[in-house]
Amino acid sequence: MKKLLALLVFASPTVVLADITSSISSSVQLEVAAPGTTADRIGNSYSVSGTGVNTTDGTTSGSVGGLGAVTNGINAYTAITASQLTDGESFTYTVSHTTGDTIATTLTTGEVSPFGDLTSTSGGVATNLAGTIDNHVIGITAGSAGTTATGSYVTSVTVD
Repeated sequence: MKKLLALLVFASPTVVLADITSSISSSVQLEVAAPGTTADRIGNSYSVSGTGVNTTDGTTSGSVGGLGAVTNGINAYTAITASQLTDGESFTYTVSHTTGDTIATTLTTGEVSPFGDLTSTSGGVATNLAGTIDNHVIGITAGSAGTTATGSYVTSVTVD
């Protein structure tokens, strides 16, 4: 029995040493949205098609009109008049014209050209927005429109 007891004492597990690291962190992030505007400019376009018609721009017979020189982003437009080529015959005629957006030349900081497609958002208001950390206890007070408050508490334990 003594031999068995000696064998059990020597066969017992050895002591293992390990490094243990612990960390705790807290944070609060407060954001107030900035105002902004997105603008899409509408361009100039012109299209004409037809058969069985006479065309004129008032001066030149056979003219198909169109877009001319550009001033502040807008092309000059030459309109045309169409009339049936032969009485009693079939004809088709289509014209389409879109005047583009004027490009403003005297904008100051913060102004936007009066383009045809604008989306503006107002900035947030920080009224009442607040965040505190006291001994890893996070307190957040909601703000007004356009604000975001985020709090986080992170604990980690590492065993090497």
